[in-house]
Amino acid sequence: MKINHNMSAVITNHQLLNNENSLSVSMEKLSSGLRINHAKDDAAGMAISTKMRAQIQGLNQASRNASDGNSILQTADGALNEVTSMIQRMRELAVQAANETNTDDDKDSIQDEIESLKKEIDRVSTDTEFNTKTLFNGSLDTRVYGDHVSRISVSDAVAAGKYNFTIDEAATQAVYNDPLGAAVTTPSYVDDNGDTAADLDAIPDDAAGVVVINGREIKIEAGDTATEVYGKLREGAELGECSINPLIQAGGIYVKKDADYTFGDPLQLTSDFYGSGSQVKISCDNEKLAQFLGLPMSNADNIPTGKDAKLTIDATSAFGNHCTYTTDGNKITITNRSGFEISFLAEEGYSDTTPIQLDVTNIGTLTLQIGANEHQTMDVRIPEISTDSLYIDNLDVTTVNGADRAIMQLDDALEKVSSARSKIGAYQNRLDHAINSLEQEGQDMTAALSRIEDVDMAGEMTEYTKDNVLTQAATSVLAQANDIPQQVLQLLQ
Repeated sequence: MKINHNMSAVITNHQLLNNENSLSVSMEKLSSGLRINHAKDDAAGMAISTKMRAQIQGLNQASRNASDGNSILQTADGALNEVTSMIQRMRELAVQAANETNTDDDKDSIQDEIESLKKEIDRVSTDTEFNTKTLFNGSLDTRVYGDHVSRISVSDAVAAGKYNFTIDEAATQAVYNDPLGAAVTTPSYVDDNGDTAADLDAIPDDAAGVVVINGREIKIEAGDTATEVYGKLREGAELGECSINPLIQAGGIYVKKDADYTFGDPLQLTSDFYGSGSQVKISCDNEKLAQFLGLPMSNADNIPTGKDAKLTIDATSAFGNHCTYTTDGNKITITNRSGFEISFLAEEGYSDTTPIQLDVTNIGTLTLQIGANEHQTMDVRIPEISTDSLYIDNLDVTTVNGADRAIMQLDDALEKVSSARSKIGAYQNRLDHAINSLEQEGQDMTAALSRIEDVDMAGEMTEYTKDNVLTQAATSVLAQANDIPQQVLQLLQ
């Protein structure tokens, strides 16, 4: 029997400490609800659960990102709905203006409303924002760079790359009395006294009549001065979609005159538009008036017309083979299979043997992070929507063919806006599915994380009860072990 080293007490105390540690661990698990509170609890499980937790948090944020993306698309669609309504109203007005029951004043009133609607479309383009991001100014569309071209638009099928072409012939306007194209027709009027048009201050009686420019009638009356005649011709030519300029001979050739028009000056008429669809058709009902102004009685057999641009596509560039193009004046559209389309407006009068390079980039689009990991993104293109990009900036129903042209242009604009809205709707549907997928994935990942981290409360409570009982038992036994050395006193009696 020993008293210096009570081994029974030492052994019992060691077991008591173990029971207390186990009890403490069980209490921590029960109070936190977690099976892994420290790396020592499950080193591999801790590593796995940390990655899974990061993934879950990423999925939750990605779902919120997708919802934000949906919000910006809803804002865009709402604005485009109003643009659609405005274009439809403008088309309605154009159809109204095409009816010849309208007077010039009626057409002016119609044009006033069209101008107001055009300004509102441009305001929507510049002022529609989401979180300070402007939506329709082209800043959220694919960036394309190129010299001597404007209003560049590319379809989704156009990949990033460098696209080369050469403008061999520039689009031209129709011109009557073009010094570079043919001899200039000069006034040939001579009255009974031998006076020419240049000698007179007013329209003589025998030269009164009607001039028709592209279907627009201009009444010239006897006694009209040069200023009055030119004013009538200028206004009539404008409504006939032409500009008019007096010419003067300088250095053996005719050039545009800087000074005011005077009788005897040849007149040059230039169509407002470029391309083969432009023309300058002239007629007079009085031969003397035609001679006085230097205009034909009729040029129906030789109507000046413009020319469309011509270009050569570089098949060795990103265009590749099989691309074709169409032109409408200086508006050029290049197409290929699978929805490939690039359209732009060539610089007026530009042609050169030096190739033009369009640099289509990957920058500019709105990138939405809709995944928990790197590169799990979605690119959204919101095109520029303005009167320029829709080619309705020059709508004018007061001109002779303006209403018919406006109907066609507004149909094209409506198709472009509808296409943009369709793409936005498709983006929204995709985001809706992405949100559902992210939420389901997050739910499944959370369930997997729960199986790794969460404690089984029932099982752990069993362990807690066992450790609690063992701790109490060990405490009781330790008290008895501490009493053993006192038995030595009995030997001393």
